Amino acid sequence: MLARTPDPLDVMVGAKIRIFRSHRGISQTDLARKIGVAFQQVQKYEKGTNRIGASRLSRIAAVLGISVGELFETPGETAQDGKSPLKSPLRLLSGRDELRVLTAYSRIADQRLRRAIVELVESAADRQPEPAPARKRQPKG
Repeated sequence: MLARTPDPLDVMVGAKIRIFRSHRGISQTDLARKIGVAFQQVQKYEKGTNRIGASRLSRIAAVLGISVGELFETPGETAQDGKSPLKSPLRLLSGRDELRVLTAYSRIADQRLRRAIVELVESAADRQPEPAPARKRQPKG
């Protein structure tokens, strides 16, 4: 029997589930418990190796606090009002530089280095610009 190649749409939906889940700080185990499956099943969903039925997809979306449609939208799409961008973490990848950073990061095998890079970027992002010190006037002479 030949191994089935995952359908690209199943892989995309699974990847989006993983992104939304991670973005919300939900573990695979917690998601699995909330939708009534084993965490191994969530792993298979996220890899796209197992298809997700409509009712289960609806439960996953509810747990993640999103609409089912958000699992199928591309990063550049806007919300139903046609104006505001979607609040999807995928929108963060729509820029060229963001994608370059993520692509380079994904090539790093050392987990300690990966964690250090995340902490560095988070620290830089959280840092508020400090006001420039006032200059002292030099006496004219």
